[in-house]
Amino acid sequence: MRLLIKLSGESLSDGTDAVHNQYNERTLETIVAGIKALQEKKHAIALVVGGGNLFRGRELTGKLAIERPTADYIGMLATAQNALVLRDYFKSKGVETRVSSAISMPQICEGYIPKRAERHLAKGRVVIFAAGLGAPYFTTDSTSVQRALEMNMDLLVMAKNGVDGLYTAAPENDASATLIKEISASEVLEKNLKIADQSAIALAKEHNLTIKVIGVADIARALNAEVGSIIQPK
Repeated sequence: MRLLIKLSGESLSDGTDAVHNQYNERTLETIVAGIKALQEKKHAIALVVGGGNLFRGRELTGKLAIERPTADYIGMLATAQNALVLRDYFKSKGVETRVSSAISMPQICEGYIPKRAERHLAKGRVVIFAAGLGAPYFTTDSTSVQRALEMNMDLLVMAKNGVDGLYTAAPENDASATLIKEISASEVLEKNLKIADQSAIALAKEHNLTIKVIGVADIARALNAEVGSIIQPK
């Protein structure tokens, strides 16, 4: 099976023993162990990673006279930084990895060429898609759906930090929140459930892409039926 795993930037750091409060090695170990476990079962793995542990554009535009497109581009660069960190960390753990960037940075990583990314996946390498879609006003949620569709992925896995699936409300704020095991994309949109931005959910629905929401600690078991929540594209 071909899987695209979406990681938020925040999932790389949990505030414990972090390097400059941005990266947590125990979390990185969990991620790479999960990916190794999936590769051992012959699954092809690609990643999209956010940049929220390094930079959030809305914080900058709210404080300085920085235009939204500029802030978004800076955010794309943050995702590239995270992708490079993951690439080298994965390599140190024996996982061959390539970074494919939507913004040309030939000195540090490859540009996004779908057929080249396909070849890497065919050779058993992890491919990390960096710099979003290379255009402002699009989130990494939308990037993960678009890349999953273009690369013909069987499943988009959204690995979340602090939750193990999709809930009726934020569990940290609402003690009555319950886990939703399966739901349609239409219901997610209608109820405005905060699992991803609505444009990403709508795109997945339109193009028949199934999304599974899990906790970062469950990456190794991402395909187990009892783990996480399924968003069906209907």
